[in-house]
Amino acid sequence: MKTVVVFKWCRDPQDARVLSDGSVSWDGVKMSASDDDPAAMQIAKALSSEAEIVGLTVGDGKKDWAAARGADSTVVVEDVNSDVDGAVMASVLAASIKRIPSVDAVVIGDSDWDYSVTTALIGKLGLTAYAGVIDAAVDNGEIKLTTKDVDGVRVVTTRTPLLIIAKALSGEVNPPGMKQTLAARKKPVESFSVSDLDIEFSSSAFSVGTRLSENKAATIFNEDDLATSVNRLLTALRDEGVLE
Repeated sequence: MKTVVVFKWCRDPQDARVLSDGSVSWDGVKMSASDDDPAAMQIAKALSSEAEIVGLTVGDGKKDWAAARGADSTVVVEDVNSDVDGAVMASVLAASIKRIPSVDAVVIGDSDWDYSVTTALIGKLGLTAYAGVIDAAVDNGEIKLTTKDVDGVRVVTTRTPLLIIAKALSGEVNPPGMKQTLAARKKPVESFSVSDLDIEFSSSAFSVGTRLSENKAATIFNEDDLATSVNRLLTALRDEGVLE
């Protein structure tokens, strides 16, 4: 089974700088791995052997990250700007995945840094998709996925081709050391540019500015008596003009 694992496709929003005029600057901020990237890699390894895992990254993401964690090769779209919107990023990822022959499964981390990309990628690829996946296994040609959401944990049985959106329950355990990193740099890397993809690389989303919210701090009504909390909430809503 051939699996593509997408890594380092977004930036940590904590690295952004808000300038005095309200604009947001990403100068010097590179694509980085979120907690969900290692989770995506672990699921890819559960589905495929090392020889069947292809890492995919964009822009200035570190090329040997997936290779150091078990990918046999890496594909890089080098000239992707880090300020594109989620729909454009999803288009780049989808077109890149379609260039890779005989892909059975795609795994990407459900990063809370940019939820829009994974959602758009589902539509771009047109594959059966599962979100909140925390574990995977192959059993007699079928794939068993363990998912976690607000309703709890469940196991689903499915088949390829499919898109898996991985969810981390904790930080990475046992990251690769120097030996694995050096070995990863010897693995094959294929690089190409956006112009090699049959997509329109333009963003329709832009920021007009950033400012602090004018809303007052939230008030929590948490009395032991539920009726008292409800009455206080209703009174506050009437005072604000929300209710008559």
